[in-house]
Amino acid sequence: MAKTKIFSCTACGAKHNKWSGRCDGCGEWNSIVEDTPLSAGPAKKTLGGKRGTSIPLSDLSTTEAPPPRTHSGMSELDRVLGGGLVASSAILVGGDPGIGKSTLLLQAAAKFANAGLKTFYISGEEAPAQVRMRARRLGLEKAPVQLAAETNLRDILTTLDNERPDLVIIDSIQTMWADNIESAPGSVSQVRSAAHELTSFAKRKGMSVILVGHVTKDGQIAGPRVVEHMVDTVLYFEGERGHQFRILRAVKNRFGPADEIGVFEMTGAGLAEVTNPSALFLSERGQPSPGSVVFSGIEGTRPVLVELQALVAPSPHSQPRRTVVGWDSGRLAMILAVLEARCGIPFTGLDVYLNVAGGMKISEPAADLAVAAALLSAREDAPLPADTVVFGEISLSGALRPVSQTENRLKEAQKLGFTAAITPKGGKAGAKSGLKLTQLGDLTAFTGDIFGAG
Repeated sequence: MAKTKIFSCTACGAKHNKWSGRCDGCGEWNSIVEDTPLSAGPAKKTLGGKRGTSIPLSDLSTTEAPPPRTHSGMSELDRVLGGGLVASSAILVGGDPGIGKSTLLLQAAAKFANAGLKTFYISGEEAPAQVRMRARRLGLEKAPVQLAAETNLRDILTTLDNERPDLVIIDSIQTMWADNIESAPGSVSQVRSAAHELTSFAKRKGMSVILVGHVTKDGQIAGPRVVEHMVDTVLYFEGERGHQFRILRAVKNRFGPADEIGVFEMTGAGLAEVTNPSALFLSERGQPSPGSVVFSGIEGTRPVLVELQALVAPSPHSQPRRTVVGWDSGRLAMILAVLEARCGIPFTGLDVYLNVAGGMKISEPAADLAVAAALLSAREDAPLPADTVVFGEISLSGALRPVSQTENRLKEAQKLGFTAAITPKGGKAGAKSGLKLTQLGDLTAFTGDIFGAG
């Protein structure tokens, strides 16, 4: 029986049963190639032929020591990794162009090398002289990091097999080229093959590997999503070029909590750690103004206070603008609909702008009440007191729902000098927080008691 051939598109990864000049999935021309297996193992038949090797099994009660970790000395990086670098782990780091990925990883490579790890930095995008120039600017020229510039995957694996480093950084996975794949570097097949070979090689040889990944215009790591499933940890390096703040966020971590963040500040001497991000995000906040509200959020295990800014203005267009930076635009539309349907506060004919100050991105629903407060403050031209924090989730019925880790949110607010908080009823706040609490049950009570609107 003839073996069925499988073809895939190097642009979008769509599978095809036969070759054609144009991909039906994305419309690209001459992008379909035959899938070449990475390796062909022995035949495994159960009847009349060669059988496979039996694999060892164990029960769930087997006790194993936790994986050893190496601390880099960068507390923010160690926090995101779950407490340090785990041996034989594979880490994928993505971020926008120019955001500082190479700077961060070069600093991390120097830290781990100084901590005793044999560290290799392999660049597929820059010449060694360019990397050395960055190292001199960062004051890392004396760090015991071995440097190379290469894109041939076979040569890289041979070198790693001979040298046996403890940590290797590949910058970037999209530039790697496997000679057994007939497609250009950066294609779906090449990225998938390079990631598989590097991660499996690292786990076999007991070394850790950090892969740098490019991102698409939507902010997702370019290439097949299977790469994110292969690795142990996926980190995103976020930030706005107009701000000096950078956020390293874990979206997947097999050895620690996901959604943990580390905060850095971009300086002339590289990335500096920010041990108190709340104070940094609120450092430029002046006198209370309409539309400005402080939200007490949770990122991973860390409470973070950020400023939400809203602007509501009459729209000269038939379709008012809804512009959001740092939050979900769909959730903003929901909050506006609830304010109009449940509280009788219309935003028809008004442009609405919402911004999370400092380049921070918020995803948790606990920001609903703070967003509603910012919108009402801007609409009514009535500022909230400067010493008040707001958080809570809003349901479609207009009810306010309590959120998790209320105590941690309030403790962080009190530590930064806030004296009052507006929260939903039912939260585990108690009187131990030391703040003046205003607990409300629904959005109608919030708009009436706080702003006198409705």
